[in-house]
Amino acid sequence: MKKLLLAILLLFNINFVYSQTLDKKYLPVASNFIALVKSGSVEKLSNKIKYPLNRVYPIPPIKNKQEFVKRYKEVFDDDLVKKIIKSKPSVDWDDVGWRGIMLLNGELWLDTDGKLIAVNHQSKLEAKEQGRLINVEKSKLHPSIGNFIQPVLVFETAQYKIRIDDLGNNNYRYASWPLKSKMSDKPKLVLTNGKWTPDGSGGNHNYQFKSGDYLYTCFITVMGEAGAPPALLEISKAGKQILSQPAKKLIP
Repeated sequence: MKKLLLAILLLFNINFVYSQTLDKKYLPVASNFIALVKSGSVEKLSNKIKYPLNRVYPIPPIKNKQEFVKRYKEVFDDDLVKKIIKSKPSVDWDDVGWRGIMLLNGELWLDTDGKLIAVNHQSKLEAKEQGRLINVEKSKLHPSIGNFIQPVLVFETAQYKIRIDDLGNNNYRYASWPLKSKMSDKPKLVLTNGKWTPDGSGGNHNYQFKSGDYLYTCFITVMGEAGAPPALLEISKAGKQILSQPAKKLIP
């Protein structure tokens, strides 16, 4: 499911079809991190995290050292710890340009200074908590849109509040309301059979939804120019653009 990791950090959630060899200058970075995890010192490890450490939505991010120590086992379960300890820097770790250094095709990511910037591994504890929080969120929505597998994002333009959910099998749903409405109100527009499309290799992507001659495109920007909005809604009719509004993301 594309959205499982995308809700954590779009920037670090690319499935690579090739493998690189870790540059020799980064071997100590991976080795030091492995040794730190092997030592079992959660307190020392908490100093090597770049906060906030995002988790799969709707699980809240880990904001600081104190939260990391408290929630350590939720993220670093026995399975992930074993993978890290048994990994070999020259074999299991790769440097991937500006994205950083990854373990096992993206299980976790370090920056080039050795700080942990993303963990894409999900423990059973987190999976259970994610399911609980999704059910809570569903209960707050209008019943007509309470069925979905994974919440994707909510954003607002100058006129609309828009929600996108993953219905499973690469099928996304678009629901919109007037800006001042609540998501517990019945949506003014609901579109299904939406498609996710990547825009380049930096994590940017879009969702497209069709309704007759109308095409609704939601662009999400992860890597963009300074001051660029994080999202953009474009609506076209018969190939002619009739609306373009920048948006701010509410979730994730």
